[in-house]
This record gives sequence, C-alpha cells and structure tokens, in this order.
Amino acid sequence: MQTREGVKIVRDGPVSFVRRELSMSPTRQRLWQDHLGTTILPVTRTFADTSVAPQSHLSVPDVWGQAGPLIVDIGVGHGESTFAGAVQHPQANFLAVEVYRPGLAKLLDRVVTDGLTNVRMVEANAPEVLDHMLPAGSAQEIWIFFSDPWQKNRYHKRRLIQPKFLDQVARALTPGGVLRLATDWSNYAAQMREVADAHPAFENLHPGRLAGPDSPLTLARLHGTDDDTPQPLEEALDDVGGWAPRFETRPVTSFEAKAQRAGRYIFDLTYRKIS
Repeated sequence: MQTREGVKIVRDGPVSFVRRELSMSPTRQRLWQDHLGTTILPVTRTFADTSVAPQSHLSVPDVWGQAGPLIVDIGVGHGESTFAGAVQHPQANFLAVEVYRPGLAKLLDRVVTDGLTNVRMVEANAPEVLDHMLPAGSAQEIWIFFSDPWQKNRYHKRRLIQPKFLDQVARALTPGGVLRLATDWSNYAAQMREVADAHPAFENLHPGRLAGPDSPLTLARLHGTDDDTPQPLEEALDDVGGWAPRFETRPVTSFEAKAQRAGRYIFDLTYRKIS
C-alpha cells in the first residue's frame, strides 16, 4: 500500500484480516455514525484505514466505566462470540477487533438492541491494536476464533498465529491470562499448536488431551478433510494431543456450521501466559 504522497508502506508481519466490501444499509450507516467515538472506539490512523498510530493508548477503566477484566475478541466476523460472552459475563469488559465494518455494525445493532454496556469495538488491524492501544498486561483473555487459514502452502506465512504475533499477545495479556484459539482446518490447527507450544510465554492448559486415535487431528488426516487426500493411520496418528474442550460461551456460528456440514473437524486450543 502507499500513502497519499506515494510512499510505499509494508507491514512487517501478518495482518489479522483480508479487507472486504464495506457497504452497509442506510440504517446500519446511521447506527454506526451515532455510536462512532463511543461504542465504536476512535482510532488515530497512520498510513491506512485499518492502521493504529503508536499514540493510540487505551485506558480500560475510562473507556468502559468499570474495573472488570478485559476480554479481547480478535477477528469477530459478525460478533457472535463477543455478544454471547458479553451477555454471560456482564461484569467483564469486551473489546471486539475487526476490520470488516458491516460485521461490526451487525454486532453493534445487537448490542444496542439488547442494551449491553460492556462491549466496545475497534475497526483496526489486530497486531497494531495489541502493540499500540492495549497497555501491557491489560487483557485477562484474548480470543482468536477461525482466523484466515491461508490454505495454500505458499501463503502459510500470512497466517496470524506466528511467533511474533504471540509475542504481541503475550505483551497484552496479564500474567496468568488466557489465550483461546479455534479453527476448522486441521493443518492450521497443527501449526497453531506447534507455534504456541514452543512459545516460552505460554503453557497448554490441556497437555496430551485427545492424543492418539481419538484426536480430531488424527481423524481429519484419516479422512483427508483439508485436501481430500486421506492418510494411512501410521501417518495420520496425532500422538501429541493438547486439544481443549469446546469453549462454553463460543456459539456455533453459520460459518462453523457450514464447516461441520463439509465434514471438517473443529479444533480448540487454550493456553495460559506463564511469563
């Protein structure tokens, strides 16, 4: 991308999104404007509509008006997980991070209709939110559900869950804070587990769980759910495990239901920040 002056800018790490069409109905547009600067947090930009300037610091008590734990939901889509969590935990402060404005507007509609006061939203690239908006150690939990799997091998470097990104997550989490991940692509699930297990700041809260023939990774490989190429058991066997139970407040979205109808397995991972 380029600035208005024609200077080429390149982000130095994966971004949390693929920018999509931003058209909204007139009603949603009015709703957005009515809540811009309050529920929709203001952001100082640098070189792009989704960028976050280094001076964009966030004061959690001031923004939410209560001292509850901060839960950051990254890549929320239409906001189903944020909404469900905010309803179940009204004492917690929820920050929905997304670049797809119509998705945030749909969440905003539900938040306003139900009178929720503990949700704020930011239209921005998640790594920059973690770096610049959130104070170090401010988040109790960070959720990343179904980030883009970038299925082709040559695009794997674009996946969000990479060592550098986990450095940013670790900075934002309080000691003992929790990182929750979910995906429906088995090869991305395996990469998530490998990267997070190797990161010195995190420990898997369910080490060894569902290892062996009952592992969803074993089953996905046996059935070839990612690439229609089934593997024999000796190659498919996942002897590591570490898969978490389904997070209780995460609803089954239309996106996840479609993945299940296609025969893909759902993978959950949960980590605690230990350093």
